[in-house]
Amino acid sequence: MPFIRSISGLRATIGDGLSPHLIAAYTTAFANTVKGKKIVLGRDGRPSGKWVEDIVRGTLIACGCEVRLIGVAPTPTVQLEVEHSDASGGIVITASHNPGEWNGLKFINSDGVFLDEVENKILWDLVDNLSFKLPDMKYFPDHLHDHDALHRHIKKIRRISSIANNLDSIKSKEFKVVVDAVNSSGSNIVPELLRSFDCEVIDLFCDGSGLFPHTPEPLPENLTDLAETVKAVRADIGIAVDPDADRLVLIDETGKAIGEEKTIALAVESTIMHSTHIGSIVVNLSTSSMSEMTAAKYGFKTFRAPVGEINVVKKMKEVGAVIGGEGSGGVILPECHYGRDSLVGIGLILNLMSIKNKKLSELSDDLPKLEMLKLKKKYTGCINELRDIIAKKYENHQITLLDGIRVDFADGTWFQLRTSNTEPIVRVIAESPTSGRAEQLANEIMNLI
Repeated sequence: MPFIRSISGLRATIGDGLSPHLIAAYTTAFANTVKGKKIVLGRDGRPSGKWVEDIVRGTLIACGCEVRLIGVAPTPTVQLEVEHSDASGGIVITASHNPGEWNGLKFINSDGVFLDEVENKILWDLVDNLSFKLPDMKYFPDHLHDHDALHRHIKKIRRISSIANNLDSIKSKEFKVVVDAVNSSGSNIVPELLRSFDCEVIDLFCDGSGLFPHTPEPLPENLTDLAETVKAVRADIGIAVDPDADRLVLIDETGKAIGEEKTIALAVESTIMHSTHIGSIVVNLSTSSMSEMTAAKYGFKTFRAPVGEINVVKKMKEVGAVIGGEGSGGVILPECHYGRDSLVGIGLILNLMSIKNKKLSELSDDLPKLEMLKLKKKYTGCINELRDIIAKKYENHQITLLDGIRVDFADGTWFQLRTSNTEPIVRVIAESPTSGRAEQLANEIMNLI
């Protein structure tokens, strides 16, 4: 009965872990924490999302909430709708990149961002202690269907200053693009955004059924059909998003996945290359140094935050960062909204290709040359014991304990050990400018585990 709750929300397997009782309990607790009674509700394309939506909607109405249903929509669409309206909060029914037998809930506060550590603790305590309440009401609000949220999202992206100022140039390229939305929430909005840029779009897995044609996490090994199609039709770029479309992975014109870490670095460059003011960016502690080195090229400072979108967002707000993100392919642009958004990333990447008049493979080759290795392993032991062993072993180097443990070496090499927010595993990430060094370090830590 897999069940995970973290700063990234609630996830469980349908049929056992994700019960109607559990859904109703967390939804009621959330309704008890919001300061208003207007909630935006969206879901990714999973078939189970339909019955989960019925429970969430009914529970919210029982709590006296006015529910605005936007149907199948990316997580960032719900976030944007909350941030730029009088909504009190939002709920997204999704298990993000987890397989099809999973589903879950992501909770969004009135600022359009995920609940932070303090807000989550309040929510969890209400559920664990069964201390939430239903109001005594004679009349209940209804739900409203909103069919324009996706169009508003697209318009918002087209109005991003760097994109709006170069829109004619982007259109003139008439990019040929293949899209793999794993038949989920990006199935309509991603192709529609691309066509608004005058792209020729080949919809690969965009039927909106929620039936995943492959493992939904957008990793290179899961994107072979996309890569082959890009080569077969001689496309300029291949685009893959996860089920709730907050992560973006790119395939270059040769059919090669450039790596989700490069998504962030290229989006950073697209945003800051013509900036008239020197500022800062924020990435998490697991993100490649490519973004930091790219930012430094333009005089921008990089700050780091623990993994988790809300952690990055809070740091961005604190330092006034112009862009941020996570190395899993999540681009955060405050000018649009404070949330990871694959559609924002798509606009920024096409804009960069247009401005520099370069193929995606050429832009990828221009980035700093670093070797990164990401490993994971199921682990139920005490992470603190591992952390202490590693801290002792590498005590003569720079150690950061904000998220698991990260060790930085003088030559730019680093590694990190941390538990996952979304799976019962530990992750080991290592990066180095020296060939073989990242693999050596990652294997050392895996052996300790």
